[in-house]
Amino acid sequence: MSSTGADVVVIGAGMVGAACAYYAARAGLAVTVVDRGGVAGGTTGAGEGNILFSDKPPGPELALARHSGRLWHELGDDLGGERIELERKGGLVVAASAAEHTALRAFAAGQRAAGVEVLEVPAEALPEHEPHLARDLAGGMYYPQDMQVQPMLAAAHLLRAAGVPVLTGTTVTGLRRGAAGAIRGVVTDRGVLSTTAVVNAAGVWAAEIAGLAGVGLPVLPRRGFVLVTEALPPLIRHKVYAAGYVANVGRSSEGLEVSPVVEGTRAGTVLIGSTRERVGFDGTVSLSALRQLAAGAVRLFPVLATVSVIRAYRGFRPYSPDHLPMIGADPRVPGLFHASGHEGAGIGLAPATGHAVAALLTGRAPQVDLRPFAPERHDVHV
Repeated sequence: MSSTGADVVVIGAGMVGAACAYYAARAGLAVTVVDRGGVAGGTTGAGEGNILFSDKPPGPELALARHSGRLWHELGDDLGGERIELERKGGLVVAASAAEHTALRAFAAGQRAAGVEVLEVPAEALPEHEPHLARDLAGGMYYPQDMQVQPMLAAAHLLRAAGVPVLTGTTVTGLRRGAAGAIRGVVTDRGVLSTTAVVNAAGVWAAEIAGLAGVGLPVLPRRGFVLVTEALPPLIRHKVYAAGYVANVGRSSEGLEVSPVVEGTRAGTVLIGSTRERVGFDGTVSLSALRQLAAGAVRLFPVLATVSVIRAYRGFRPYSPDHLPMIGADPRVPGLFHASGHEGAGIGLAPATGHAVAALLTGRAPQVDLRPFAPERHDVHV
């Protein structure tokens, strides 16, 4: 690859990078996407495709999620909901005890005040939503706006619709800066891309890319496992998870945290998550984590006790210390923009992230306040 140019180079061909490329191209910019692997080869390809409102308390992330939800509906129309397996299935959060149900009510009240649709489900009504749920649960909350998408299909179709060059198998080795420190190009192992704008959508490797520009970005990998069952007749109607999942999302401990999340797919398989642990990039399969996932799923759906698991996979979520993504221009390096640190919410938040970054790239005001997501807020130095 000889030296070529683009208005914007997006580093990362996962869901967030694809969304940034899509909206930037729609805004009239010449975009090139670079990824050292393949499309959706990182966190995106190891995700469940969550588009959730149910796990987010009132605040900046929920505001971003609500904007993203509207954009997902538009993308379903533009890309074809069937093509990307976009399912408006709703989410059901269940409580094992009266105390958990009370806590869910309080959490839902805050979300409802922020504009989220949520309906309380008493214990006796749970079988109407999920006939195979355990019968000793205390109740739950139903979120009709929760959705699911096939993340690899969504990223691929977004990039195709963007109509931009996608350079896979291409490693970024440097970022060129001019005399005043502004971005002037992206150096890869296949040549140089001249540009004045770089979007760092490298997921768990975002800190590495930021370091090439001489700035710090506290994005770390957080490992998670998912079990996949054999194909089954229609069994689970919604995304169903235990009340403890919300607490696990917001914790910062390094140790293993497990909370069951169970949902069906169009292929008939059932996906079972979710674990979180900070172990760096250690990809070792943890049998203890897998056993806990299986036990948690059977606790919610006893019918799964006799079902075979056909495979397990793991991924690394891009974790930030305050659990909010890094979105926006980096004031330390003119021309450098960040779109990373979404942890397990990257699929759901990708459209709003890409939409906001495209607005910044073209000098427009984003539709969501990005100040809580300012990349420099942790003031990390390298």
